[in-house]
Amino acid sequence: PLAFSASASALSARLRLAAPAASCAATTRRRRPVVVRAKIREIFMPALSSTMTEGKIVSWAAAEGDRVAKGDAVVVVESDKADMDVETFYDGIVAVVLVPAGESAPVGAPIALLAESEEDVALAVAQAQALSSGQPQQEAPALSDAAASPPPPAAPVAAAPAPVAAGTKGVATPQAKKLAKQHRVDLAKVTGTGQFGRITPADVEAAAGIQPKPKAVPQAAVLPPVPGATVVPFTAMQAAVSKNMVESLSVPAFRVGYPILTDKLDALYEKVKPKGVTMTVLLAKAAAMALAQHPVVNASCRDGTSFTYNSSINIAVAVSIDGGLITPVLEQADKLDIYLLSQKWKELVKKARAKQLQPNEYNSGTFTLSNLGMFGVDRFDAILPPGQGAIMAVGASKSTVAADKDGFFSVKSKMMVNVTADHRIVYGADLAAFLQTFAKIIEDPESLTL
Repeated sequence: PLAFSASASALSARLRLAAPAASCAATTRRRRPVVVRAKIREIFMPALSSTMTEGKIVSWAAAEGDRVAKGDAVVVVESDKADMDVETFYDGIVAVVLVPAGESAPVGAPIALLAESEEDVALAVAQAQALSSGQPQQEAPALSDAAASPPPPAAPVAAAPAPVAAGTKGVATPQAKKLAKQHRVDLAKVTGTGQFGRITPADVEAAAGIQPKPKAVPQAAVLPPVPGATVVPFTAMQAAVSKNMVESLSVPAFRVGYPILTDKLDALYEKVKPKGVTMTVLLAKAAAMALAQHPVVNASCRDGTSFTYNSSINIAVAVSIDGGLITPVLEQADKLDIYLLSQKWKELVKKARAKQLQPNEYNSGTFTLSNLGMFGVDRFDAILPPGQGAIMAVGASKSTVAADKDGFFSVKSKMMVNVTADHRIVYGADLAAFLQTFAKIIEDPESLTL
């Protein structure tokens, strides 16, 4: 019994000593060392407007090797409407510029790599070289804030046949991420075929087994250029204008013309011109006042099944600039006097000439005014902009012989106004009533100064 008791005591002691050791070993196995990996972030091509599909790099404010802080403007991008500064969301060093000035990239594509520290610049350069050469990447450090420790040696993995490796979770366009969520597709298992290996909506649809929609067959072949002619591609702005004009052809539009006497308006203009008021502002103000009485002309049809009464009267005015056409917007024109409108209009035109308009300054219009009277054009028809119910085309004011109600003839100044409207929401009687109200304001313009 004594021997057995001693043996049992010794065994118990050994077990007590072994238990902490085993616990430590288990704890060691559970606690893996966390190593913070170098952070390399991507600067993407932003969507600066709702119609923008790609952007052109105008210039880089930060060169390779420059240190930037969150909120700094690093690049100037030309969208389909304006040139805008693009800010960085992170601190770091501009390690690699992927898209140089003068070149374009689709929305969502990386245009530069940002390294967190100088030690990370070499990794960013190596990643950029791998992207440009189309080699598969083992990791995507540009997208992870922190990664685990380097993987231990393992069996070799067969390289994927795609230009970039799968496992690039998060390297996807916003539309691709939305589709992946809808169809429950794991982006980590999708191989990107877009620029720099970015996952596109088509990649997600292919992974979900969705058959791509057949592309529309063009109605006519592209005509060859005339021998000796020079082919000049559209600028981003010209391409946007072309797209909008083609879209407008699907709207059932109609046109109504109306002659208006302008003698009193011309007299008022001579009075307020020294104070900086332009004829365009007077016309915009008159249109806004008339729209307040005829809200259906200020409405819009966007889905083809309903129309929207806009709460604000925002007059967009067509302005020709170098390389295209843009429509700065005089917001709430019915509530501002002509002097405030003139001040605001000068600021908008200045920004438009410099291509520095913000999106809300050119895409919030509810009614458009196009004035070619200063060029001597007597009448013309304007094309209806997408998303608006009507556009007014104003010609020059010219002297003409007119008879009054008593039958006496005299020389009067008269201009022709043509309005193009969306017949789905604006009918002929609506437009005629609007033009009558507009004509009364122009022919008796004292209310414009109130």
